[in-house]
Amino acid sequence: MDYDVFFSISRTPVDGHTPSEAAMFQSFLREVRAADAAGYGVCWVAESHLSTEVQKGNRRPVVPHWKGEIGLNTNLPLLAQWVFDRTERIEVGSAVMNIVAMGGPIAAAEKVASMLALHGLDPQESRRLHLGFSAGRFDFMNEATGIVPRSDLERVAWPALKNRIFREATEVFLRLLGGETLCSDQVTAPSVRREDVWVRATCRGCGHSWDLPFFAAPKARCSRCGSEDTAWDDVLWKAIVQAAGGSDSGRVDFDRRWTFESLRIIPEDWRRDLLQLVIGSHDPAVQVLANQWAPVQVFNLSITRPAVIEATHTRMAEAYHPDGGAWRRGHMPRTTFVFLDPDPSHDRETADRVARARAEKALGAYWTALQGTLDPGRVEQAADNALIGGPDTIAEQIVARFHPEDRLMLWFDFFEHDAGRVSEDLAVFMEEVVPRVAALHAEAGHGG
Repeated sequence: MDYDVFFSISRTPVDGHTPSEAAMFQSFLREVRAADAAGYGVCWVAESHLSTEVQKGNRRPVVPHWKGEIGLNTNLPLLAQWVFDRTERIEVGSAVMNIVAMGGPIAAAEKVASMLALHGLDPQESRRLHLGFSAGRFDFMNEATGIVPRSDLERVAWPALKNRIFREATEVFLRLLGGETLCSDQVTAPSVRREDVWVRATCRGCGHSWDLPFFAAPKARCSRCGSEDTAWDDVLWKAIVQAAGGSDSGRVDFDRRWTFESLRIIPEDWRRDLLQLVIGSHDPAVQVLANQWAPVQVFNLSITRPAVIEATHTRMAEAYHPDGGAWRRGHMPRTTFVFLDPDPSHDRETADRVARARAEKALGAYWTALQGTLDPGRVEQAADNALIGGPDTIAEQIVARFHPEDRLMLWFDFFEHDAGRVSEDLAVFMEEVVPRVAALHAEAGHGG
């Protein structure tokens, strides 16, 4: 089992105090140095763009109740080099870089190549950039740089078309990073098929309606009453066909988002062995597509269902690009909150109680910030997905919930601005929890 660490650099009020931006970056550096000293493999850093606070005044705010800024890292390659220059062993990952907005895939590819050309000038350098990439977290960040519907047809199809735009960006991004000379005519144009569009299901028993993927509709079960007696209607697909002229061929084509004549990014000569690509999408088709051009691993969300995780491992064992070797479970890091009580004077019961109180406080603040009201049910559900307790309890939770060959991406700084506390948790986890996990795995006949 491998251990990474996740940093949000989220500037939010905690107990009425909001640190300055400088204080946030200083705390991050202290914490990442602690992670480096403790022996974590990769520090993954969230990326964000534009002020979350300001967007609350927009016509359609995405997170209307959030106080402060969801994240301060807007330039992962720059931040990564800053970290590399101040640490000894730890590698750096983006969680995740938006390649659709802020200049799009061409600008993103050139920015990565430029950073790695400088990072790799030392022939002894071996630390990698783990480049998680996606279509971004929130629409307001994309809309500000022109990622909006360009026609009535695109407006109707937008829920499905957005993902097709990411596929287009993925192809451009990966082919340019691979050193190709490319023009947009060589890139697959977006299209939306009937099976790509979500449908509306309705329970005949209780009348509850909900949206779900097309492929799941025939076996839909009501999320409210559990009945399998459901009807479904592909209302969005019908609207797309109507907007496209009324003829249903099962597919509607769209113009490319990026049009350009032949180009190649510079620098060209940089060390590609220092780059590990990781796609931030749970769309099976785009995971497979990306691996046509390079070994691309998968970024995992903490809320991903176990069945989806196992299906991803099965699929990627077949689809993973051969230049990356055999697919391993560690190629999809598992993110999880950590609320650890590091006090050695506490017995197990006390440590678990202290950690649980800390978790409920942080998770409650998070859901209140997202939704404007405290939802105890969501707090409890989030707590069930977190690692909470003293070293013994957390070790047992890890063994019970994760495969021995998993890579964990541990989130310690969640709604926590005390850099000393986070640094201590990072160290105690490695010193106290990891050996316990290894011992439990050994007892069960697994490697640590």
